[in-house]
Amino acid sequence: MASGNVTTVGDVFAKRYGEVLLVRVGESGPEACVYNTFPLNDCPAELWDKLDANSIAEENNAVAALLNGPRYWLMSGIGKRDRDELEHKTFGGLEMLKQATVKLSSMNPAPYQPNRVDRKASFTFDAGREIYELIDPDDRHWVMQTWSQTVDPTLSLADLPNLATRLSLPPGWRYQARTPASALHVDTTTTDASVTQDDLANSYSLLPLSISR
Repeated sequence: MASGNVTTVGDVFAKRYGEVLLVRVGESGPEACVYNTFPLNDCPAELWDKLDANSIAEENNAVAALLNGPRYWLMSGIGKRDRDELEHKTFGGLEMLKQATVKLSSMNPAPYQPNRVDRKASFTFDAGREIYELIDPDDRHWVMQTWSQTVDPTLSLADLPNLATRLSLPPGWRYQARTPASALHVDTTTTDASVTQDDLANSYSLLPLSISR
């Protein structure tokens, strides 16, 4: 359904996708255009596994191409502003949409460092479904938006509740699983999102203070 110029896609929980990031260096530092297979296809392994990052970078005049996936959504619904205007691109037979632009903290961002993402999107996490969070030294909560098989190809949804034992958390950081009593909405349709990753490449969005408890 649509609300204004925001189109919402529901039932995305645990859906598989992959991303190609084309990195260029701008006046304010490294920046990546993020192309995503969602919702066009489920990133079939026979195509994804054949992608060559060096060739993709050369063909697209980028300083680097990053292959980010496969990944799996953890929210129940995604709203996207101006979805009809998204750029299409094909990499190795995989059709993708340009879904975001990321201001990278460096050419090789370290885990647990925030990056600014212009994604014009809103995420909804249903009440009663377990979520997974990082809590930083300032008591800010970061909700896991996707789990990744980039580092560990066997990582599954069943592993997430006890993931703290596998993470190399920086001093003052914590990981927890909890089940919210009401739905969580992370709305970054009109503002940049703050996104970070753990050392297994799972991605997290910063929760507004009003909904982080």
